[in-house]
Amino acid sequence: MTIDAKAVAEGMLASVPFARTIGIRFTEVTADADGVRAVAELPDDPAVHNHVGGPHAGAMFSLAESASGAIVLAAFGDQLHRATPLAVRAGIAYKKLAMGVVSATATLSRPAADVVAELDAGQRPEFEVNVVIADAEGVTTGEMAITWTLRPKR
Repeated sequence: MTIDAKAVAEGMLASVPFARTIGIRFTEVTADADGVRAVAELPDDPAVHNHVGGPHAGAMFSLAESASGAIVLAAFGDQLHRATPLAVRAGIAYKKLAMGVVSATATLSRPAADVVAELDAGQRPEFEVNVVIADAEGVTTGEMAITWTLRPKR
């Protein structure tokens, strides 16, 4: 599968104004034989800090959810003519205090082809995107799992 990583990143920021508002930037979007992966960063900006000087929990949630959205566009962008991607549910665990720039690395939990096969069979597939949030030293500060669906267009 070949994707235009720059187009995916630009598409995410164009379609999700809140991601732009808090300064999210995409540093990697790949889709190859090893799977689909996206990395997004949240800058160390006092405008998104919490009471202890690190990124606010809501900003970290938005960062992880945005990285997961990039995965969805990278993996299923060619299906948008017939299905609308929607986040169904999400759970996040804040593991350690995050300080400074944080990144979110998202991966698709199962092969995209399996999800598309379910869509082809007339189903409304659900799939999980797993996200690891880390500080600049690579220490995991949070983990998130987001379940998405591809809702067929009628």
